[in-house]
Amino acid sequence: MQAWGKDQKVGLSMLQLMGDPAGELTKALDMEMTHPGPRGKGLFGRCKRHAIYAVNGEIKAIQIAEKEDDPAGDEFPEATLADTMLEIIETVKSSS
Repeated sequence: MQAWGKDQKVGLSMLQLMGDPAGELTKALDMEMTHPGPRGKGLFGRCKRHAIYAVNGEIKAIQIAEKEDDPAGDEFPEATLADTMLEIIETVKSSS
């Protein structure tokens, strides 16, 4: 994940990139993609495209880019993009 972060030029930013090679977090969050499309292509244990806003380990907001015709969220990732998450973070902070 460090190499990907370096490639994406996020360095020492507020983002924390994390891997889940055994799928433990994916399963705990119930984010495992079970749609037959990706599974039919051999993509087992793939995580749904999602973004989480957490503070001190507590999830404050979670967004999932998943639609019936786009189970991977590849065609419509807007729910998980930075602009959307920044709006959600502001909403969460203002309601606290």
